[in-house]
Amino acid sequence: MGDVVRLPGLGLEDADWLVGAALEVRVKRGFPPLAVAVIDVAGEVVVLRRDDGAMPMTSRIAVAKARTALFSLQSSGEIKLPGAIVDSIQHLYDGDFIPFAGGILVTDGNVVLGAMGASGAHALEDEEAAQAAVQRWHDQHHLG
Repeated sequence: MGDVVRLPGLGLEDADWLVGAALEVRVKRGFPPLAVAVIDVAGEVVVLRRDDGAMPMTSRIAVAKARTALFSLQSSGEIKLPGAIVDSIQHLYDGDFIPFAGGILVTDGNVVLGAMGASGAHALEDEEAAQAAVQRWHDQHHLG
């Protein structure tokens, strides 16, 4: 059969670890229930989990925040654009563009491996949970 061809970047094991770590951070810091998503470099979901008690819409918002980070190559909360431009980009990406904190890139130095998004708490808490998980993951893998 040969080797399986796959995209570069995050695999299932790392994506699952990142989501679990973000949900642990959420519990430790007392944030409301979250949905957390990790996407690959193609923008497709690798892992999506929603805490018990999180609103159903948080799943789609978490994915959209991750895609926003991936498409813009920056954290979703760093995007500063006028409303009309945001509306146009949201239309272009079928609503998968949310310029609020909670979507971050997962990188190795300057190489994008995927992106992660969280939703359910205050946007800054969403990002804090995702950022803490990615930092722990980097520390374990000795990445930049």
